[in-house]
Amino acid sequence: MPVVKKVLPPFEYPIAYCIAGVDEVGRGPLVGDVVTAAVILDPDNPIAGLMDSKKLSEKKRQQLSVEIKQNAIAWSIGRASPEEIDTLNILHATMLAMQRAVQGLSITPDFVLVDGNRCPTFAHENGEIASQSVVKGDARVIEISAASILAKVARDDEMIALDKLYPYYGFAQHKGYPTKAHLEKIIEHGVLDCYRRSFKPVANVLANSAIPNKNN
Repeated sequence: MPVVKKVLPPFEYPIAYCIAGVDEVGRGPLVGDVVTAAVILDPDNPIAGLMDSKKLSEKKRQQLSVEIKQNAIAWSIGRASPEEIDTLNILHATMLAMQRAVQGLSITPDFVLVDGNRCPTFAHENGEIASQSVVKGDARVIEISAASILAKVARDDEMIALDKLYPYYGFAQHKGYPTKAHLEKIIEHGVLDCYRRSFKPVANVLANSAIPNKNN
């Protein structure tokens, strides 16, 4: 029998004047920050082609990232460090990074839409900002799509920069994700300070490898 693909219903926007979309990139990698973005789009300057960043080519993401930064009413990048991830766990660190992204906006939204099935509390000087999580939001809400693009481009650029510092780890290729080649490189060259030591593959190398740890 043919596989029936579940189609999510169109998203019904809340009644709000100024909506920010929020998304994250980098929960799964073994290295680097978890990166989030918050975006308030300008309805008078629509951006064509916004969609889930994972479905776009690298070139298209870079192009749209520039357009978003030029045309959005406000945008901001938030992050949580490997140390914060190890201390808080990846979920709570991601929530913290989302809060930082919204706090970094030059304009305070009156509603925040977050990709996924949960969202943190967003607060400002006048109290809590209304928020809602949206399953598959990066494909259903253009504000979240824009945020996913900015976060993805920011984190990928950081992995490319890290690759220039440590070319023998292959960061430009695997972007920090636990590929077979990446795991082999960690065992061969050791664990850098930018790794998330609480993540099992890294913890296993630290526990079992006789190679001294390397510092950034």
